[in-house]
Amino acid sequence: MGLLQDSLDRASAATATRPLPKTAGARMRFLVRHEKGSTRQVAARLGISRRTVERYVKGTLRHPRPELAARLEQEVRKDWQPRVRARAHKRAATATGLVVETRARFGYSGAPGSTDDSRMRRITQHLPPDIAARLLDARTAGATESDLRKIVAEGLRDMYFRDRGRRAATLDEVRLTDIDYIELDF
Repeated sequence: MGLLQDSLDRASAATATRPLPKTAGARMRFLVRHEKGSTRQVAARLGISRRTVERYVKGTLRHPRPELAARLEQEVRKDWQPRVRARAHKRAATATGLVVETRARFGYSGAPGSTDDSRMRRITQHLPPDIAARLLDARTAGATESDLRKIVAEGLRDMYFRDRGRRAATLDEVRLTDIDYIELDF
């Protein structure tokens, strides 16, 4: 996964209203319930045997290896409270938008005679609901990391560089490269 996809996943996970299950057995039971009782699918998701999944569900095994514990938490976090996530996505796409905080290299193309040398910038900017909707729809449709970067770059072009049309009207394209970090929030 890319930086933007991971950041969207973290922002979605932060909308949870209840904490994740604490024990490995409770997490395993949650995944089995989510997969409609299929221990085979849970085992495939975690990269372990079906019998190991059954042992955690039964309570025979309690303390997973660190790498299994990390994968287990990651898989539970992906599926935790899907309706709460869907509400947050809908609210961001229709009413509130997204907040982007990034430190990245921005370059642009504009009017002849202007400089297009890229440079590192730290930007925190609110993106309106229409850009949030495009970003979330593209993520749901399976867009690549570069497609998501283009959407964020267009949003930052309109909101940060053009200041909603009040300046830099000749600014054509903003390129978002060399991302140091990026955080999205609903």
